[in-house]
Amino acid sequence: MHERMSRRSHKGDTDIGECEAVVVDEAAVLRAEEALPDARDMTTLVRIFGALGDPTRLRILSALTVGELCVCDLARLTGVSASAVSHQLRLLRDIDLVAFRRDGRRAVYALADEHVAALLTQGRAHASERP
Repeated sequence: MHERMSRRSHKGDTDIGECEAVVVDEAAVLRAEEALPDARDMTTLVRIFGALGDPTRLRILSALTVGELCVCDLARLTGVSASAVSHQLRLLRDIDLVAFRRDGRRAVYALADEHVAALLTQGRAHASERP
């Protein structure tokens, strides 16, 4: 199989993970190229991961993993204004990470589907592995 791979870089290491010789494994490059998302999916993925890179949006999404919340609930939870939460929710809605419905005068939000919850769960699991 594969030799054990280093998962982290360490300060002071002389091996910085670069190849010592230029040898291209054409078959491996072709397999990797076939695994790349097409241009449309790449754009969507960049937008999704960009959205997850903002602490307020990540708090909103994490809070919605337990169920529906309205804008006022999310404002209180995140410590930002309802207007700011609405702005963040609009961005999340534009990339299909959240969905909303009207409940009288309230706008109630939820995660768009189970894929969003799974993405957050996987991210948290990976983050908790770090020392």
